[in-house]
Amino acid sequence: MGAAPKTDSLSPEEYLLGENDRVDGARYEYVNGQVYAMAGVSRNHNRVSGGVFARLFNHLQGSRCEVFQADMKVGIRTQRENRFYYPDVQVSCADEADNYYNSSPCLIVEVLSESTARTDRTEKLEAYRLLSSLQEYVLCSQDSPSVEVYRRRTEWLAERYVAGQNFLLESVGLEMVVDDLYGFLLNNGK
Repeated sequence: MGAAPKTDSLSPEEYLLGENDRVDGARYEYVNGQVYAMAGVSRNHNRVSGGVFARLFNHLQGSRCEVFQADMKVGIRTQRENRFYYPDVQVSCADEADNYYNSSPCLIVEVLSESTARTDRTEKLEAYRLLSSLQEYVLCSQDSPSVEVYRRRTEWLAERYVAGQNFLLESVGLEMVVDDLYGFLLNNGK
């Protein structure tokens, strides 16, 4: 999430109606009646999220699971909560009912920026945990070779991986190499 919310409170249905077919390209996340403008992303952010997406896409070919990029929302709808976020990458292995958001992802990946790191580690982690389907939540730094994995089976304790290490995405059975995601930093010193 980025900029301050618009001040008018919207129902989830009003939000979805306005958001699903936006022609101006702007995107907004929704938290219990408030909408928040999404900030733009950096070149490194795109490199990391694109690398994660590509590896997941190739790995999941031919399976019932699908990987989605940042334009597909995740909907969290409970008696108390109505939230719609745009994670950087997500995987769903369920038969999703809505064309514009997933409600049963097993894996969500967010790429951290200075402006989103706090929200991704607190608010979004807490909200995503409400999804009974979610098995893993992954946070990737955009500025250094660093990955955090939170798993349901470990009660959402953070596991940290850095350059030279591998980690397993148990939800989809994919081993990833930190260095592969951050070659642009490790090889070029940028």
